[in-house]
Amino acid sequence: DNYMTLRQPAELPAKLPAILCANGVYNQSLISALVVYLGTVAINQIQGGKSTLATTYAMDVYKQMVQSLDAEGRYIVLNTMANQLRYPNSHTNFFSFVLLNLFLDAENEYVQEQITRVLLERLIVHRPHPWGLLITFIELIKNVKYGFWRKAFIRSAPEMERVFDSIARSCLGPSYAAVQQQQQAAAGSAAPAAATTTA
Repeated sequence: DNYMTLRQPAELPAKLPAILCANGVYNQSLISALVVYLGTVAINQIQGGKSTLATTYAMDVYKQMVQSLDAEGRYIVLNTMANQLRYPNSHTNFFSFVLLNLFLDAENEYVQEQITRVLLERLIVHRPHPWGLLITFIELIKNVKYGFWRKAFIRSAPEMERVFDSIARSCLGPSYAAVQQQQQAAAGSAAPAAATTTA
């Protein structure tokens, strides 16, 4: 509670990996409770006008967790966030923003791939899919700023490319072709810009 209001103790985010993984085993219940608790407090702060989505202390803790935990711990954190993507409400909005922001700010593509995996695992099962899950995935694949279709893991194997295309077609429907053209145009304009900066 102190950290969420005063950012004290300042070293708390750095200590979290050791707290969450005692004796080499992750405490999944503790991680899930922490992720949801941080989100609930952040939502209350936002609704009270004390913070914005991007400047919540929770966002700092989430970023620290995603950067410092190993793949297993990060997977638990991301799964807990994805479980909050349900019907239209403040929790869905908040956790959708968090996942998209973590994708955008990721220091390496492995984190982006893991976020995509967590979303895809929920999308490949039979419908109906939760509204929040669909909105988050559609935003990720549709908004050029995320550069989703330019990621190497999308094209890592022909089978994976077909899976992504199939899910995108299912989620986007008739607008899929327009999104593909927009992404290709963005990739084409990024290439000349990169060439001029290296020249």
